Amino acid sequence: MNAIHHLSATKELVPSYESVREKAGARFRADTDSRQMSETAKIRVLIAEDDDNARSLLVELLATLGHTVVSEVATGREAFESARDVVPDVVLLDVHMPDGSGIEAAERITQNIPGVAVVLFSGDQSLTLSDRDVTATAAIAFLPKPAPPRVLDSTIRLAATRAKELLNARKDAEAAKQALENRKTIERAKGILMRRTGSSEQEAYRILQRTSQDRSVPMVEIAKAVLASEPGLHDTAKG
Repeated sequence: MNAIHHLSATKELVPSYESVREKAGARFRADTDSRQMSETAKIRVLIAEDDDNARSLLVELLATLGHTVVSEVATGREAFESARDVVPDVVLLDVHMPDGSGIEAAERITQNIPGVAVVLFSGDQSLTLSDRDVTATAAIAFLPKPAPPRVLDSTIRLAATRAKELLNARKDAEAAKQALENRKTIERAKGILMRRTGSSEQEAYRILQRTSQDRSVPMVEIAKAVLASEPGLHDTAKG
């Protein structure tokens, strides 16, 4: 649960969107734009909020904070479809949507669009996310609605960074797994060549290497061809 920032707020601590918009202008830009915007690229945000006025104010606020709103929608279904089309850095998603729970939309986005961060928000201050919701949505944060501009800004930036880190880690793990499988394939092919030609392990490896270079084909593909040519091996693998 340490990935979830469950931020509670009273009316005094959390201003309305109207007051946020008025106060988040020049004063906020003065001490953040020169520092943050020079260090951090603009983050592409998709807003899913069914209240037209609140959505419009969020668009203005995010622009004030230096972010780019690439899409704004009013339902969970539209959130998923739009996220699939524009692939934003962050989806700011209301938990309560007219066509169902924002949790469901977050799940679909997480499962189908790797690398997109989900930030959930709600005006229900008593609402909390279950462990199952956290896992299924991979939500980076859960914010009150409305959220103070500094909190919203830092959360969106954190979410985008965290999502990229997770995506890169997943890619690294997949690459490592594939590299291991490739090594196993090459080792099996070497064994077959050693038996067929009476060559040493090093010589069998050089045969694969030279063939790979001559044909401009990855060595693992040459190794797979060797395995496929082994009588009975293909049928055994199928069984």
